[in-house]
Amino acid sequence: MVGLVYFSSRSGNTARFVGVLGLPALRIPILGHDMPCPVDPFVLVCPTYADGDGRGAVPKQVICFLNDPDRRALLRGVIAGGNRNFGPTFALAGDVISQKCNVPVLYRFELAGTDTDIARVRAGLDTFWRQTCSIPA
Repeated sequence: MVGLVYFSSRSGNTARFVGVLGLPALRIPILGHDMPCPVDPFVLVCPTYADGDGRGAVPKQVICFLNDPDRRALLRGVIAGGNRNFGPTFALAGDVISQKCNVPVLYRFELAGTDTDIARVRAGLDTFWRQTCSIPA
């Protein structure tokens, strides 16, 4: 089971964060149209790229990925990355995706995250998936 799908820019911060988590993950490509095709429910890990007014918070590649109704139907939550230097737009992509796709924001981290972020996300995802899988259909 792939539990995570993520996008990471050339800076690699989100890729480093997901790599340290050590969980099965699919990457949304920076270029091209070879989008991953998850077959199980997943949590999306997404950085934020907003301007000063919050425009453009969700990367275009993530929008393209989520525009497919089959992929979007498997989305169960979002973890958002960002940079606290940008104040109110910190991790804004998570809020945008949450509102548009009706899923919870599970966590917010800065840049490539810290050891504390990694521990919290691992524990939180374990709890989230146990609770999600125990809900009768």
